[in-house]
Amino acid sequence: MKSRSLRLRQLPPAVDGRDDSRHSSLITPHSSLNSRTRILGIDPGLRITGFGVIDKLGSNLIYVTSGCIKTAASDDLASRLKTILDGLHEVIAGEQPDQVTIEKVFVNKNPQSTLLLGQARGTAMCAAVGRDLPVSEYTALQIKQAVVGNGHAAKEQVQAMVRRLLALAGDPSPDAADALACAICHAHGGQGLGKLATAGYRMKRGRLV
Repeated sequence: MKSRSLRLRQLPPAVDGRDDSRHSSLITPHSSLNSRTRILGIDPGLRITGFGVIDKLGSNLIYVTSGCIKTAASDDLASRLKTILDGLHEVIAGEQPDQVTIEKVFVNKNPQSTLLLGQARGTAMCAAVGRDLPVSEYTALQIKQAVVGNGHAAKEQVQAMVRRLLALAGDPSPDAADALACAICHAHGGQGLGKLATAGYRMKRGRLV
């Protein structure tokens, strides 16, 4: 039996103390009248694939769940890709997203690593299109610009801003944070900070505070 690890992380609310992972970063009087769009963000990787699910309800962003799908380095490539595919199928079946968004991959200094990452990304895309879900793609620069306001932000900044924008009690793991950031970027059309609901925040050194 090949190893497979699917870890979902349900983060509790930051302020009200309820034992409920689904909560909104913003509350508006008429949010219940708006249609909900559920977005699955995916940060593909052969070793760890992060995923994050949010609901967009009007101008509200509501955290649903996030986590990682891990593969064993000792497994062959086909088995590792199947682990990713099966894990994402499980997430899609359980959370029923309406749209999927995946981070784009660019060639780096190691062609072999780029090839493997591309295969993991293709597997993630197949998981979505196999369920007839629309898929959007964003570069890391677009995602960081949308969430942090700085296209060259560090991973720690992305984690902190995801926590702030979704009103989470703690920082999600780096891979899950990247997936949630991808979903947040898509929720606002990939248009950057100007499209985010940032009332009450100000910019300082490329971050909302």
